[in-house]
Amino acid sequence: MYHKLIGSVCTLAAAALFPLVGFGQVAAKLAQTPDPGKPLMTLETSCGECSYGMEGTGCDVAVRLPEGTFYVDGVGISEFGNPHGEHGYCLALRKAEVQGEVVDGRFKATYYKLLPVDQSEQKEKGDSRKEKKKH
Repeated sequence: MYHKLIGSVCTLAAAALFPLVGFGQVAAKLAQTPDPGKPLMTLETSCGECSYGMEGTGCDVAVRLPEGTFYVDGVGISEFGNPHGEHGYCLALRKAEVQGEVVDGRFKATYYKLLPVDQSEQKEKGDSRKEKKKH
């Protein structure tokens, strides 16, 4: 009986997590769909302090635009899981679909969707971090 209960709980947990991993996740405090009247950008995103060496007092989400790297207002670092987990912001470079604009040196997001992990991209970043640690 307990095996069936545990199996049911595991199945339910996997079903609940599948949308987060398979399809990406939209920031809760922002628009849930992109504005068709504004450009939708796919940008690299990670922790500003840990991955991009930005000045700060703690871990915060940042995006890399052609004109520079900016902290993101409207998206919390823990909103998409543990930032220090395997694919978390502090350890991985990820991609996100975003809308917004740079205002006073910060990216003011109106829409932000973290895209699913691209395994080949994650492996490459992990390999480059290993190389850096060797030096």
